[in-house]
Amino acid sequence: MGLFIGYYQSQRQGDTMHSPLNCMPGAGWEPTKRERVILEVPESGGTRRIEVNRIVIEKNLDKQVVLYWYQSHGRVVASEYWGKIYTVVDAMRLNRTDAAMIRLISPVAPHEAGVAPAAERVAALATAMFPVLERYLPQ
Repeated sequence: MGLFIGYYQSQRQGDTMHSPLNCMPGAGWEPTKRERVILEVPESGGTRRIEVNRIVIEKNLDKQVVLYWYQSHGRVVASEYWGKIYTVVDAMRLNRTDAAMIRLISPVAPHEAGVAPAAERVAALATAMFPVLERYLPQ
């Protein structure tokens, strides 16, 4: 399993978040399936439904399942475009451009039939770590 949390304290100096769909092909990974999925994550006082991106990537004979989303000010966003729009709105409204991109990756083992086990692993990790993220990312 892999976890990457890219936190950007400010996106005003040209250093902005970008989609994994931009950098993974540069590393030789080809996205073969892309979809949005809903995860039910624990939140103080109950659960919350969040929409995240799930992609399957392949390089040679290797496959991986990737979950990623953008998070800032208590908001979880799957869309790269809405993430940029919210950055502009937050800059005007709050004078803040801080945000994070969270990416989880699980390899698909050669003995596994399909990507479902890897998809379940990344979803379980995302669900387990979401409350921890909320404690560390600025609200």
